[in-house]
Amino acid sequence: MPDTAGPSPHRSRLRRSLSRWADSEDQHARDLRKTHATVAGETCIADAPDREHVRLRGTVKTVTLRPRGGVPALEAELDDGTGVVLIVWLGRRRIAGVGPGRAMYVEGRIGTATGHRIVFNPRYELIP
Repeated sequence: MPDTAGPSPHRSRLRRSLSRWADSEDQHARDLRKTHATVAGETCIADAPDREHVRLRGTVKTVTLRPRGGVPALEAELDDGTGVVLIVWLGRRRIAGVGPGRAMYVEGRIGTATGHRIVFNPRYELIP
């Protein structure tokens, strides 16, 4: 006769724990937070205030060439484990060394455009 009582609470708790542990996106964010622990003069992306000069450190998730107003624009998503900010270099088709997985510092002002946090033409430094 089948068990109609449903799954045991122990099994359900185990399944939830395994799901949290196996969530690669969450693990990736934890790893980035450890790697990009803030030091003096740096701000984590989640705490970075809008319209103020900030210095951020993170890892590039994606790089896309997307024209803006007829001008080429190189866009990169910078992730530090606390949040993501879109970095846009207007008039650039590529920047040597900037690619997915690359760690870097950026300095500039964060604004909001089309519902995304964005920094236009920041100063940047590639981290080896």
